[in-house]
Amino acid sequence: MRLAYIAAGAAGMYCGSCIHDNTLARALIRRGVDVALLPTYTPIRTDEEDVSEDRVFFGGINVYLQNKASLFRHTPWVLDRLLDRPGLLNSLSRFAGSTSAVDLGSLTVSMLEGADGPHAKELEKLLVWLREFQPDIVQLTNSMFLGSAQPISEALNVPVIVAFQGEDIFLDALDDPYRERARALMRDHGQKADGFIATSLWYADFMAEYVQLSAESIDVVPLGLDLSGHIAKNDESIDGRFRIGYLARICPEKGLHILAEAFRVLADRNGKDHLSLHVAGWLGKRDEAYFHSVRDQLVSWGLGDQVSYLHDFGRDEKIEFLSGIDVLSVPTPYREPKGLFALEAMANGVPIVQPNHGAYPEYVARTGGGILVPSPTPKDVAEGIQKLIDDPELRSQLSERGAAGVRDYYTDDRMAEDTLRVYRRHLDAA
Repeated sequence: MRLAYIAAGAAGMYCGSCIHDNTLARALIRRGVDVALLPTYTPIRTDEEDVSEDRVFFGGINVYLQNKASLFRHTPWVLDRLLDRPGLLNSLSRFAGSTSAVDLGSLTVSMLEGADGPHAKELEKLLVWLREFQPDIVQLTNSMFLGSAQPISEALNVPVIVAFQGEDIFLDALDDPYRERARALMRDHGQKADGFIATSLWYADFMAEYVQLSAESIDVVPLGLDLSGHIAKNDESIDGRFRIGYLARICPEKGLHILAEAFRVLADRNGKDHLSLHVAGWLGKRDEAYFHSVRDQLVSWGLGDQVSYLHDFGRDEKIEFLSGIDVLSVPTPYREPKGLFALEAMANGVPIVQPNHGAYPEYVARTGGGILVPSPTPKDVAEGIQKLIDDPELRSQLSERGAAGVRDYYTDDRMAEDTLRVYRRHLDAA
């Protein structure tokens, strides 16, 4: 089987979708699938061996310029390639907070317009490459590429599968009229794609309604991890403190401010010298002010010395971080469709305390490796963590169950096999 997997880069940021796409591609390659992992916008960044192609389609700078001015829709391809250099595209992370709401909305709509929009030239570049590669099947990493699904399918006469990986939070944050226009385009193009994949049962149901699709058109392929290097038991605390961890992008959407307030509640209840908070995650320019406000608030509460921060790290540092905490909580206010960090924590014997929404109930039900709290509020999160502080035996049980549950089910091998079953069904029906 020959697969073209079209992934979205995140401008040098560690991104759960990038890591997932690369992990899946590697696992499929091990099964003999000829995979071309094609980055779009920017190169992908992953903490594992990067198997993506050494070029970028729909380069972020060209996409922006072509959306702003018709002149750039007709520039020579050789000139465009100069703006698609990986190093240049990765530098876009420095400007992540400077793009206006109007620009974001306009860019989103223009991408969803596909061949009828200002990026027809970029789509043609991709089609030229794909015709030479001759894939048997194409997967688009998320539904923001829905406008390209039908043109690719018709040009290559192959099935095109579209994944859902959390696009709704971005789309719902757009201003009108862009939000409604984007939703309308998704609903229109969604009827023309060959199939869809979601990473959780909850998100499959949610996106079926969001894009107005039949539930039967969406297959569920839960996340999987490359477990090499992950340990099944975390280290004991040297100073006797109970160590609370956060591992995710540092932004309001992931709820660091909620965990900080929960930490204050726990410090008041247990004594601040008996606790520590360990924060790890990528910090972009857009969220620097947010991070500083959370950090300053902790200092104002007299908790600055109990908190540590780690902003840029690789796979080994991530595993070391997880081995040094007793619980992980990322109390996302929104309903998380993936939450790779939860699986990574449990793989290392770290129980999770998460809101009872999104994909988290599925993770806890299948692994038994965590506690669900009613809502992502400081009070509820603190209560969930307090249970683990008070009951070391429960903490040990959750640690063992979580590590075993991830190894039993949430592996890259299982993810690859589930994905191949979806591909083969579509190929048989073609």
